[in-house]
Order: sequence, then structure tokens, then C-alpha cells
Amino acid sequence: MFTVQQMKAAHAKVKTGADFPGYVKEIKQLGLIHYDFMVKDGSTVYHGAGGLQVSSDPVYPEKAISEAASPAAVKQIISEHQQGKSDFLTFCDLVAEAGVEKWVVDTEAMVCSYYDLLGNIMLAEPIPDGY
Repeated sequence: MFTVQQMKAAHAKVKTGADFPGYVKEIKQLGLIHYDFMVKDGSTVYHGAGGLQVSSDPVYPEKAISEAASPAAVKQIISEHQQGKSDFLTFCDLVAEAGVEKWVVDTEAMVCSYYDLLGNIMLAEPIPDGY
């Protein structure tokens, strides 16, 4: 079992995209199976074993998500974020402009998938396990 507070504490350690694999490793150890991050307001739904589901409140004012989904732009934005060229809020702004409605982090498959407003996967990135 995990709490929203534990998830937030783990996420607080993430300063750039380069920190993301360590974050995923930590939340996986807490029992998280996957989470859905909603780009429009920063709310998150965390899913664990046995149907456990906890949600966080929005973390920023609502932003518009572009209907013109651009997987190529998303790939570039992610690459730059992983290099430490953007902070988290800037990353969220940029992927919203590129048409990302949400991303889903799957700690079992170790994949982060980015979805457009129509529910299509724009990009699925493997997550280095850091083990």
C-alpha cells in the first residue's frame, strides 16, 4: 500500500528528466503498478495491487491541450527534458502544446506512454530500470 504523500515525496526528488528512472524505481518499490498524469492540470491517479487507486489534486491551473498532436515534437521535448534542458512545469507546457493529454507510467512494463486527446499513443518510451 502507498499514499499520495509517498508518491509526492518521491516525485519531489525529481529535478530533471535525468532523475526520472530513479523516481520510477522508488515508486515501483512502494507498490505502484502504473499512474496516469493529466497534463491539463497536473492531477495524477495512482494504481496499485488489489485495485488500490489514489488520486492527487491538480498542481497547476488548467492549460489547453493542442488538438494538433505532434509525436515528433513530443519526442524532441522528451529528449531535451532528459538532458536537463527544462524543468517539470516547462515540460508540461511544451507537451500540452504538442498535443499530449496525459502520460501513463507503467512500472511493470517499464514504459512511459504519451496519449493525445483522442486516446492514441503518440509515443511510448522505455524507462531505464537503473538496476
